[in-house]
Amino acid sequence: MRALRFLPILLAIVALTAFANLTSAESAPPTLEARSSDAEGVRVVVQPRTNVPVDGRWEFNVSMDTHTKPLSDDLARASVLIDNAGHRLTPLAWQGGPPGGHHRKGVLQFPFAGGNPKSIELQIKSVEGAEKRVFQWQLK
Repeated sequence: MRALRFLPILLAIVALTAFANLTSAESAPPTLEARSSDAEGVRVVVQPRTNVPVDGRWEFNVSMDTHTKPLSDDLARASVLIDNAGHRLTPLAWQGGPPGGHHRKGVLQFPFAGGNPKSIELQIKSVEGAEKRVFQWQLK
């Protein structure tokens, strides 16, 4: 019987935990689908971290894989983000693996130009000999 005294407290904790998980899932902005490009023996996969800029910047997860040559491109210099209004944004930073090796992962960060863009396009020039990689997303 003594254990039953704690049952309302336990139920309240469970309910609050469930509510906290539900509201945090609802408030997280949805992500956009990953896009990939295979050319010159290199696979590049790019996925925006969210469908809206966060803290005044766009962030993209980027991974590159190859089995033929080292990945030596400087992604901060080779990338540009273009929105439907024609703003051409250069990266603020590349946070990830350094040039070299056969596998690289990291995050490309771009400033937000403002407004309410309807689409964005990430272009990466000359990833190991490929002319230009283009990744596009429609925004809501």
